[in-house]
Amino acid sequence: MSTCSSRALTILSTVFGACGLLLVGVAVSTDYWLIMVEGIILQQNQSQEVKMALHSGLWRVCFVAGSENGRCVASEYFTEPDIEITTENTANILKMVRTATPFPMVSLLFVFTAFVISNIGHIRPQRTILAFVSGIFFILSGLSLVVGLVLYISSINDEVMNRPREPEQFFNYHYGWSFAFAASSFLLKEGAGVMSVYLFMKRYAEEEMYRPHPALYRPRLSESSDYSGQFLQPDSSWPPPKRGRSTSEASSDISIQLNQTPPRVAHAPISTSRPIPSI
Repeated sequence: MSTCSSRALTILSTVFGACGLLLVGVAVSTDYWLIMVEGIILQQNQSQEVKMALHSGLWRVCFVAGSENGRCVASEYFTEPDIEITTENTANILKMVRTATPFPMVSLLFVFTAFVISNIGHIRPQRTILAFVSGIFFILSGLSLVVGLVLYISSINDEVMNRPREPEQFFNYHYGWSFAFAASSFLLKEGAGVMSVYLFMKRYAEEEMYRPHPALYRPRLSESSDYSGQFLQPDSSWPPPKRGRSTSEASSDISIQLNQTPPRVAHAPISTSRPIPSI
C-alpha cells in the first residue's frame, strides 16, 4: 500500500507540474489577458457604436475595431507605443498592467526549475531531498504568480473606478482565456508542490522504517583482544580456545621472574644452650 501511494504521488505531482508549466507558458506568451470595448450610445435608437475594441497581453496589444483595427503593437515598457486610443483611462489601464509582468516571468522560471528537479528526483528516488526542493519551488512559483494576478486585477480596478461616468459613453472589459490559464496554472502548481512535499515525507518515513536500529550495532573490541572476533563469527564455539604463547612472550616472563628479588622470610632465633636439668 505504501509503494502504491508513493507511485501515485509521483505520477500526480509530475502531471500537475507539467500542466502548470504548460499553462503558465501559454498564458505568458499569448495576448488575451484583457479584452476592452468602448464606444458611444446613440440617443436616437439607444444603440451602441463601438469606437475601439482591443485585447492585450503582457507583451502586445491588438485592436479589433476602431481606427486601429487589425493592428498589433508591442507593449513598450520604457516608451509609449505609437497608437491612437480614444480615452486617457484606457491608455492608463494598458500602462498600469505592465507593472504585473515580472511576477509571471519569475513564476515561469520557478516552475521550470521545479519540474526539472522533480523529474531528477523521480529518476533517482534515493535522493529524497530533491522531492522536497521541487515542492518548495512549485509553491514559490504559485505564490509569485498569484501576486502578479492580484496586482494585475487591482491596477485595472483602480483605473475603472476613477473612470468618469458619462451617459453617452459605455465601457466594457473582461478577462480573457490567457488570464484563465494563468489562474488555473496557480492551482496546479500549488497542488504539485503539496504532493511533492508529501512524497518527500513518505520516502523519508520508508527510509527510517527499513534502517536498522542503533541498538543492533555493538562496539567492536580492539584487535589485540582474544574476544575481538566473537561478534563477527557467530558460528565459533564459546568460550574461545586459548591461544598459544609465543617465544617472545615466554622469554619476557622468564626475564621478569629472574629480575624479581625473592622476599625475605623472618626466622625465629634458635637457642643453642641446653636446659639445666632439675635436681
